[in-house]
Amino acid sequence: MVQIVIWVSIIHGFFPKLYHIAPLEKLMTGSAGYSEQVSDLITRSAGVGEIIFGLCLFVFYKHKHLVALNILALMGLLLAVVVMQPQLLIEAFNPVTTNLPLIGLSVIWLKEIEQLNNRYL
Repeated sequence: MVQIVIWVSIIHGFFPKLYHIAPLEKLMTGSAGYSEQVSDLITRSAGVGEIIFGLCLFVFYKHKHLVALNILALMGLLLAVVVMQPQLLIEAFNPVTTNLPLIGLSVIWLKEIEQLNNRYL
């Protein structure tokens, strides 16, 4: 379960943002009013950030604050789509079908960390 959350973070940072900027990524940053060049830079920077965050989750997988930050970030990203591009919520591959399961897995992960910490008290 932990590996799924980490893997998705790294993959979502690399393929749709760095390797080839996906049209929906362009739509999201473009809808904020940025030029195409600035939009691409923001998207690629977000991709680098997601990969770094995924690697941090991999290294510090027992730190509940980092997992809680992951939950908040996923909720924030979902909220950003609701506000900026609500029509994306009904697309075949949308933030609801990716973020909600990752939030659920992260909540389970967080509870496992807390159980582990309680065992050693």
